Amino acid sequence: MKLDPFYLIVDSADWIERLVPLGVRLVQLRMKDVDDATLRQHIRRARQCCADHGCQLIINDFWQIAIDEACDFVHLGQEDLMSADLRAIRGAGLRLGLSTHDEGELNAALDAEPNYIALGPVYPTILKKMPWAPQGLERITSWKGQIAPLPLIAIGGLRPDRLQGVFQAGADSAAVVTDITLHANPEQRTREWLRTTEQWR
Repeated sequence: MKLDPFYLIVDSADWIERLVPLGVRLVQLRMKDVDDATLRQHIRRARQCCADHGCQLIINDFWQIAIDEACDFVHLGQEDLMSADLRAIRGAGLRLGLSTHDEGELNAALDAEPNYIALGPVYPTILKKMPWAPQGLERITSWKGQIAPLPLIAIGGLRPDRLQGVFQAGADSAAVVTDITLHANPEQRTREWLRTTEQWR
């Protein structure tokens, strides 16, 4: 499976409607602490926007709602993986991405036969507190060697100036959150990411 090298992660359909029309081809909707009705509204808006602009939408965590809303791709963290019904996910035709941070999690992820694996944090990140030290570029190379031909997503502390090293190390796609959403001009920064990743597209 080929994934776009620019993997945007945002927490609302508002962001998706704002940035996807700029040319984003791969986006994850990651919403936390929201009620089901609100989440469904955002998923429906996000699906429509992504359909209109040829963008792949991935839903974070809420696999059952993703099935109900006829989505086609979900991403699970390790805790969610342990409680998810993988048979139901596969039976509904959803593709699956999984987060990993250490060897044990990688083995658990591979057992689930995902469509891609994410590794992070590659660099220090302000998104959330993590018990894992930054993985570094060498870990990207190691992970890719273990999971190939599955796509590898790098995440954590990524910026346009760090992408050359990330892709040279073996990543297939680079995920970004705060470098865009906390930027003074998110549209301009999105365009910069699109330009920078064009060589791997």
